[in-house]
Amino acid sequence: MDHKHLQEPTVSSQTIFQGKMISLQVDTIRLPNGKQATREIVRHPGAVAVLAITDEDRVLLVRQFRKPCERTLVEIPAGKLEPGEDPAECAKRELLEETGYRASVVEHLHSMYTSPGFADELLHLYLAKGLAKGEQQLDTDEFLDVIEADAAEAERLLAVGEIADAKTITALYWWMKERAKAGRT
Repeated sequence: MDHKHLQEPTVSSQTIFQGKMISLQVDTIRLPNGKQATREIVRHPGAVAVLAITDEDRVLLVRQFRKPCERTLVEIPAGKLEPGEDPAECAKRELLEETGYRASVVEHLHSMYTSPGFADELLHLYLAKGLAKGEQQLDTDEFLDVIEADAAEAERLLAVGEIADAKTITALYWWMKERAKAGRT
């Protein structure tokens, strides 16, 4: 199906901030009705998130303080892609760094835009299985706790709002659906 009538061609673009992780640009665009408007766009290199399930059917989560939210959240392991990095390799790296676990199986589940109204970040969600425990390899500015949660504990963390980010909620609902299909409660 042709969706050209919805496109917004760029008339001009200006980068107004360039950081280590993101950049911010302001684009002047042409609307489908011919008028011009502006769009503020956060450019991000992309990221991965890992739904890691142990042989005991427990999910690996990390608890960490998130400055933009000014609170501690419980999330699945995740991290930014390095330039040219394969997302599956990034998933393995982030799982090892944040939790200390290595996965013998890493399977791509889905890729999703995290906030397409203002950002181009594409997040690749992976399922990791066949886990072997090792030691965390945290970055020097990373401080987090690893949690191994069964399904009931994951549901509790969701219910009380300790899990409040879209990637983790999406991953956990996928896991719960798969568990239900397999007859596990």
